[in-house]
Amino acid sequence: MNRRDFLWQSGGGLGGLALASLLGTDGLLAADATGGGLRLRPDGGLHHAPKAKRVVQLFMAGGASHVDLFDHKPELFKRHGQPSSFGEKVETFQDGLGPWLRPLWDFKPYGRTGKMLSEVVAPLGAVVDEIAFIHNMVGKTGVHSQGTLLQTTGFNRPGFPSMGSWVSYGLGRLSDDLPSFVVLPDPRGLASNGSKNWDAAFLPSRCQGTVVDPSAKRPIADLFPDERVAFAGRAGDEAGVALLNRLNRAHASARPGDDRLEGRIHSYELAARMQLAAPEALDVSKESPEVLKLYGLDHIPSSFPAEINAEEETIVFGRRCLVARRLLERGVRFVQIWSGNDNGFPRRNWDSHEDVGRDHGPLALGMARGAAALIQDLKRTGLLDDTIVLWTTEFGRMPSSQGGKGRDHNPHCFTTWMVGGGVKPGVSYGPSDETGFKPADREHPTEVYDLHATILHLLGVDHTRLTVRNNGVDRRLTDVHGHVLRDLLA
Repeated sequence: MNRRDFLWQSGGGLGGLALASLLGTDGLLAADATGGGLRLRPDGGLHHAPKAKRVVQLFMAGGASHVDLFDHKPELFKRHGQPSSFGEKVETFQDGLGPWLRPLWDFKPYGRTGKMLSEVVAPLGAVVDEIAFIHNMVGKTGVHSQGTLLQTTGFNRPGFPSMGSWVSYGLGRLSDDLPSFVVLPDPRGLASNGSKNWDAAFLPSRCQGTVVDPSAKRPIADLFPDERVAFAGRAGDEAGVALLNRLNRAHASARPGDDRLEGRIHSYELAARMQLAAPEALDVSKESPEVLKLYGLDHIPSSFPAEINAEEETIVFGRRCLVARRLLERGVRFVQIWSGNDNGFPRRNWDSHEDVGRDHGPLALGMARGAAALIQDLKRTGLLDDTIVLWTTEFGRMPSSQGGKGRDHNPHCFTTWMVGGGVKPGVSYGPSDETGFKPADREHPTEVYDLHATILHLLGVDHTRLTVRNNGVDRRLTDVHGHVLRDLLA
């Protein structure tokens, strides 16, 4: 008798499977022989004492311009309009090697540290002393799809689990009623690669991200019965579930070692629990007027103008930041928030080839308001002490101009920042060169592997020991690279 048959005869159907979940949570069931079993205890799988329990990843899809937002380069103001020259042969995505282009907005110092920020991200000045900036990030490609995958999965090609999936696999759930990994996409469309950015790949399918759109009529697809089948009664529903149970049992018994059905059953069980927990978690109307105002949600117009504007971006991004805080405090371990899509024109992303001011302006201001509110709110509730907020993008943009007002892709140098959960506050790490083209120290740049290794370290995990054997290789989030950025640890 296999495990599923035993559970079926002991408890019956989904009830028996729910019993298995509870036994697994209590550590009373061994891992599956395939290695797909999860350590579901909140402290499971830790290699050392953690500083953080959860992560929020803010991803700016399209390539946010570091030299226009966070990386102050006085030299670009001096050279503005002069022919650009890099002292080496440079290939860009769309031949964006026009004259030097000064930052679109002025910079000024903020906080006790005097960190220079662009005026378009001025709201972050209120929390700048909490943030650790990394200005010497480098990528491997100027292609959006590959650059995005590199940041989300550690590989620039498909087929590898996202960081959120690795965290879910290694540390398990903090809540029985909500997923461990939730994705809040831009409501106007998905970024490059779509769902591959939060896929579980060869990890158990239950580790993939659950997509939630807080602005949609149905934030979680298929969580409740479709209105078109309202005629279906309770008896018919129970009969359908019973039939599904029998089919699932027969299917699984004929396919030992295949965890896909196990993951599907797990998602059904979780969906049943989410029907009670999710609507409450996503209902921001329960927040106080002060909190809604903090996120810029105190006045929400019924419809937005057709053109991009800062009010729209504040509400779009701020709502998801507030939902993220509500999910985190209810036990979600990893939340991904996306800004920008891959839907072409008019641009709703950071890929500012034509006009940095037009594209970055509203996006950056809305992001800064939402991110600053999230950091302040997490600090107010005490969650910032053990929550990492990570801001990133797939690459930066060139210090030279493209078509007069735009900038081309720059994978050679860009900015990432972190805050909370054991991160040293108020520091700037790894300067870029005088124009922001490449790291000042070209021999020692910061790569995504180092970033991922550092985040896992703060979560109590040694990135070299969190591995899964796949196709004869012990795979890990950081591939065969990565060093913990000790200078960024508090």
